[in-house]
Amino acid sequence: MSNLKAMTPLSRAPLLHVTVQESLKEYIEANQLKAGDPLPPETFLAQQLGVGRNSMREAIKALESLGILETRRGIGVFVKEFSFKPLLDNLAYGLQDSLRDVEELREIRRVLETGLIGKTIAMISEADLAALRDVTARMKVRAERQESFAEEDQRFHQLLFRCQNNHMLSALIDIFWTAFNKASNFNDLDNPEPLDTWRDHHEIVEAVARKDVEQARKRLDDHYRGIQQVIARNRTEPSKA
Repeated sequence: MSNLKAMTPLSRAPLLHVTVQESLKEYIEANQLKAGDPLPPETFLAQQLGVGRNSMREAIKALESLGILETRRGIGVFVKEFSFKPLLDNLAYGLQDSLRDVEELREIRRVLETGLIGKTIAMISEADLAALRDVTARMKVRAERQESFAEEDQRFHQLLFRCQNNHMLSALIDIFWTAFNKASNFNDLDNPEPLDTWRDHHEIVEAVARKDVEQARKRLDDHYRGIQQVIARNRTEPSKA
């Protein structure tokens, strides 16, 4: 390990476990460690920082919970392949009681999708259009039966931007969709007009098929305004026993 850059000893230790976490992240970045690369033993790292093994162990556990590190029993600690799941779980948990943050999250979703729909229109294939129409057809069937179509809704938004082949965008769309639905307790069965929600999606697809950027953007805006109204109504109505 002689070629690895050393960690700088801590001069003071306020919130020690947090400081150790930051030092570990800096160590990973400074040594350009990638997913699957091992870290030195806990004892070695603790000595470099001038902290006890317990503090180092707590920091490693905290970074495991964030999806940055993983411990392989009997082998050691390794850098973990990045995943949005811990971020998603923490975001949904943190937002669940905050109406203001839910509204902000909805607005981010709206701006993200309306801003990028033009690129989708320029790139989308007939196969993607067919997949979108298939999803909206299933949404209509479920809406007519008064069944939840949350799974189809999420799939719709994934497919709408799949042609851009932007993995970060796809991950953000999933994060915003799932966190928003968890945080707001939004349920399409709470919508008194589920066919209106289906129609929003249907009209978005048809505007995309016509390559009508203005209309596609307007339909997305209408869709998010409808979601806002449903959530506002559900938040003001007395809870159903």
